[in-house]
Amino acid sequence: MNGRRPAPVALHDRAAEDLRFIRDTMHGATAFTALSGVGYILVGLGAVVAFAVSHALSSPADRLSVWLVDAIASVLLGLLTTALKARSAEQPVLSGPLRKFALSFAPSVAAGAVMTLMLVRHELYGYLPPLWLLCYGAGLASAGAFSVRLVPVMGMSFMALGVLAAVVAPLWADGALLLGFGGLHVGFGIVIARRYGG
Repeated sequence: MNGRRPAPVALHDRAAEDLRFIRDTMHGATAFTALSGVGYILVGLGAVVAFAVSHALSSPADRLSVWLVDAIASVLLGLLTTALKARSAEQPVLSGPLRKFALSFAPSVAAGAVMTLMLVRHELYGYLPPLWLLCYGAGLASAGAFSVRLVPVMGMSFMALGVLAAVVAPLWADGALLLGFGGLHVGFGIVIARRYGG
């Protein structure tokens, strides 16, 4: 065993390595801005249409069908607009942050889907608006850890509306769906589009 110490790392090399780490970390934290604000706006407008159509129907099962069709269309529209935005920014569509976001978001949505099936089986349609708003909001809030700060704020806003929908009469709970899936999507979509390039 010789008593020689390893050569010290030069300060500028250490600083360059630290800056590289910080830049990579910041890129990972902000890369999810590829999420499309325009897509959120379109999803919100679709929810306004879904609300108008479903509100004109008398059967709870028919109203549920309208909202489920809107949910499927929203997912497809969100994926398409996010892919287009990522492509135009020359970013990989399935980047690490986007993949982490999706994996963090999925459990809340899956739980909401299972609970929806249970409630529909027992014809407890009035519980669906708060359930959907809470699960969607929880998904956004947790997945927002891999996104810009605005996304968890949006998630908490959805959750607040979910709580409101849980305490008001079922007639007003449909209004909470409109405010959440329509209003919050459009409002936050505009901010995302302006601040994060579409």
